[in-house]
Amino acid sequence: MLNIIFMGTPDFAKESLEAIYNAGHNIIAVITNPDRPKGRGMKLIASPVKEFAIEKNIQVLQPEKIKEIKDTLVQLKPDLFCVVAYGKILPKDILEIPKLGSINVHGSLLPKYRGAAPIQWAVINGDKQTGITTMYMDEGMDTGDIILKQELEISENETTGELWNRLSKIGGELLVKTLEKIEDGTAPRIKQAPEFTLAPMLSKEIAKIDWKNKTAIEIKNLIRGLNPILGAYTTYKGKKIKIWKAEAENLKTFIEKYPEFEEHISKFEGMIGGTIVYSDIKKGLYVKAKNSILILQEVQAENAKKMCIQDFLRGNLIQTGEIFE
Repeated sequence: MLNIIFMGTPDFAKESLEAIYNAGHNIIAVITNPDRPKGRGMKLIASPVKEFAIEKNIQVLQPEKIKEIKDTLVQLKPDLFCVVAYGKILPKDILEIPKLGSINVHGSLLPKYRGAAPIQWAVINGDKQTGITTMYMDEGMDTGDIILKQELEISENETTGELWNRLSKIGGELLVKTLEKIEDGTAPRIKQAPEFTLAPMLSKEIAKIDWKNKTAIEIKNLIRGLNPILGAYTTYKGKKIKIWKAEAENLKTFIEKYPEFEEHISKFEGMIGGTIVYSDIKKGLYVKAKNSILILQEVQAENAKKMCIQDFLRGNLIQTGEIFE
């Protein structure tokens, strides 16, 4: 079995670490980010990768900068670095320490979605398919030679959190297969195609819903893509409301359900995006988007818990004609 130094931080990485541990590889050290303060008490919290390593009595190193431990990495004489969602850029002199090189598990079908947030952007963009890629690492951002890929369908209502969990399992399984091929000398090295897309880290600005310029489908995908992290939001009377679940509906379907609105179709086109088209405690909250309607299903008001839209409307009188901004 290979002597491996594993680098990673979140639960996505922990699944890969656990998979190669269970496969019997000799993990000589784990490198993860320093403990960070979290929660109301700002208590220092260890990463999921560190917690697993401690449980299995694996040496843990937590440098602020990877170059701080270069000499230690050399002394450990690893066959391979396995890097999964570590969160730091590794320079060339670090990548070249292991005799068999450094490999990475990435949450997309490269060269699509190079960068920090491939899973989130796949959902936000409404992709029907994504997957996992394992690759040899070089100095570029996710530009190395591909080893293996595994495709996965994204379901219509799947959130980033749900997709993240599925991909993390597949990532661990594919990493084990990749290590088998590296160990027996059959691992391919496939150059990436020149055409690529980027998946930069998400900013808080993206979370505000643009009712005027985005269709209901686009807004629904944003809501799915930012669930459970950040959360897409709108404002109502100056207060923020996060939307965690919603459904898109075209105008024709809406009229078929509520024929009494047919005579108001001409008014619909002139409505400002974000206008409440229909508000009913039993039937829900319908909001105008670009050429379509968004049906809110689960929301969270400021300083409140998540709740279904029916419960929210029982405590908040929102009337047809009012506007979300």
